[in-house]
Amino acid sequence: MANNKDNMNMDHDMNKMDHSKMDHSKMPMDHDMSKMDHSKMPMDHDMSHMDHSKMQMDDGDMDMSGMDMGGDMMMHGGQMMHMGNLKQKFWVSVVLAIPVLLLAPIMGLDISVLNFHAPLIEEIAILLFDTVLYFYGGEPFLKGAWAEVKSKEPAMMTLITLGISVSYFYSIYAFIANNFLHLATHVMDFSFELATLILIMLLGHWLEMNAVMGAGDAVEKMAALLPKTAHLVTESGETKDVAVADLQVGQSFQVRSGESIPADGTILKGESTVNEALVTGESAAVTKTIGDKVIGGATNNNGTITVKTTGTGESGYLSQVTKMVQEAQQSKSKAEGRADIVAKYLFYAALFAGIIAFVAWVPQGLSTGLSRMVTVFVIACPHALGLAIPLVVARSTAIGAQNGLLVRNRQATEASQHVSHVLLDKTGTLTEGKFTVNALVPTEDTDEQSLLSKLAALESNSTHPLAQAILTAAEDKHIKVQGANNSQNIPGVGIAGKIDGQDYTIVNGNYLTKNGISFDHAIADQWAAKGNSVSFLIRDKQVLGMVAEGDTIKLGAQELIAGLKQRGITPVMLTGDNQQAAQHVAELLGLDEFHAGLLPDDKQKIVSKYQEEGHHVIMVGDGVNDAPSLAEANIGVAIGAGTDVAIDSADVVLVKSEPSDILHFLDLAKLTNRKMVQNLWWGAGYNIIAIPLAAGVLAFAGIILDPAVGAAVMAMSTIIVAVNAMGLTADKIRN
Repeated sequence: MANNKDNMNMDHDMNKMDHSKMDHSKMPMDHDMSKMDHSKMPMDHDMSHMDHSKMQMDDGDMDMSGMDMGGDMMMHGGQMMHMGNLKQKFWVSVVLAIPVLLLAPIMGLDISVLNFHAPLIEEIAILLFDTVLYFYGGEPFLKGAWAEVKSKEPAMMTLITLGISVSYFYSIYAFIANNFLHLATHVMDFSFELATLILIMLLGHWLEMNAVMGAGDAVEKMAALLPKTAHLVTESGETKDVAVADLQVGQSFQVRSGESIPADGTILKGESTVNEALVTGESAAVTKTIGDKVIGGATNNNGTITVKTTGTGESGYLSQVTKMVQEAQQSKSKAEGRADIVAKYLFYAALFAGIIAFVAWVPQGLSTGLSRMVTVFVIACPHALGLAIPLVVARSTAIGAQNGLLVRNRQATEASQHVSHVLLDKTGTLTEGKFTVNALVPTEDTDEQSLLSKLAALESNSTHPLAQAILTAAEDKHIKVQGANNSQNIPGVGIAGKIDGQDYTIVNGNYLTKNGISFDHAIADQWAAKGNSVSFLIRDKQVLGMVAEGDTIKLGAQELIAGLKQRGITPVMLTGDNQQAAQHVAELLGLDEFHAGLLPDDKQKIVSKYQEEGHHVIMVGDGVNDAPSLAEANIGVAIGAGTDVAIDSADVVLVKSEPSDILHFLDLAKLTNRKMVQNLWWGAGYNIIAIPLAAGVLAFAGIILDPAVGAAVMAMSTIIVAVNAMGLTADKIRN
């Protein structure tokens, strides 16, 4: 056997596993993330409720005094607006609107559903219900319009407010004019239009909120990773429990088996394996010994370690991740929706046309001028426009859910058409995050079945992923495993035990090199270069064989890469693996571009780099360390079997954890965008003709758009918008 000591470092596992330092017998580890029950995840925390500027995170104790948990928030015109309880407002408004719809003249006609032959009493009742409807049902829109006006960005809320305000106040004028001013002609009121507009707008925004919100709170989930108390080591060497918030840099604390690490630090005493899956997204345990750094929020698997605190509160890793998530989400929330852009220009057009109509018609009488202006404003009211996007979003969201896609951010659908690069975290996204035996290499003194049998005997009492991979391989080959006697972990060596009265040990390459035991370096390096963890079985300082264990490519990963390329999108793999291991996976998947050797914080920097170069980026990941990059990306996609925090930071969740579902999302988004554009034309396009006609541009030809006709046209456009939205079907996505 060759003896290439300079190049030999058998801790080659892509997840930096050191088999020799694991206490296999005591490790209660089951890192198969696919077993997570996401139905039990507390996913009903709306991120938009938070006032991030007032939030402080101090190692698990979070100041929530700045959080607005009492209502619903929506984005309009680049502003986060408090909408109140839309569901409650809608149903109460329905009750309030019923008398108006029954008693008020229908769309300008001199008829109503009910007529009690008491005009003054009926009109007073209508006016009272109008007033409650306007100030109660219209409250979200009035507040939203005020916010848009203050930011000098009039949009949907301003347009809605224009419509309901004109309808309400002109109806008051009509009541006074018809009953007390005794004008020669009857002044039409807009009570019926006021009621229908408020109901349709509340329904549209309620549908929209239900479709795109109900998001989980990533920041709260991050805080939950940290324990509330820590075992502080006093100067006398004793331990006492203190609040995590009271820990200070330089102090020492103890972490026992199975406990979460309360703060960032460096190990002063003890040795263990640490499960950093929730923090780093990597499913394998990481061996930690004296001098190694640990991250607050990770789990200590076995043994007891003493840690010197290096980071608490805002200086801790999780707090830094939280801050990055908040900043990225806030910066992303400034985008305007298409409906708001259309509403902005429609508002200016209606305002301009209404004023011109008033000026042009007022010489024929103030009442005539006001009537023309009000007709323009009411016709411009976005009945159909208010439903154009929400109906499509609700339909698209339902179809996505049926196909394993949870679209949590409407803007992700709109942004998808500009995507040029998809950045993919490797472990858990492109690979299973579960280990399998990829090679058994026996020496001349044994055979493959005997080698696997003895490996399984030594690992029989362990729940570690590497051990489970060996046991699964033995089961697949129908090998009956009998546990080794006196099985025990040997620090710095591996695991040892007696089989048939003889001593066997599983070790890593470092142990063999240090003890001058020869083995085939070339074969070991070959398998290690492919991203495998390589271990050896020895008996009396004689190598009987080696086992190479590695992660497996996910079904659908190759389909995803090929599908992205067909759509003209560049797939890019991000991994903490070494260059050789990453190169191997890239070749298997047909990837032309990848970044290896990444630290947890590097992913967000890479996302930012691509964006600075002018690219629109989708980031796909599943770990806490992916949360900042998911939030930073134009679109963040979380694997459903990943962590709560990753899911809560994402715009889209792949519920079934199938990579190829990204292609389904892109196809769904493409069709959804097409429907949105069509509905915007149906919802606002009629105004191109209706507003000028209502203003009286063809009055010289005897053509003036009657309010009743305008209302009928609005009703037709609303029906068309609804029918068009229902044309979005799951069959089109699957095909």
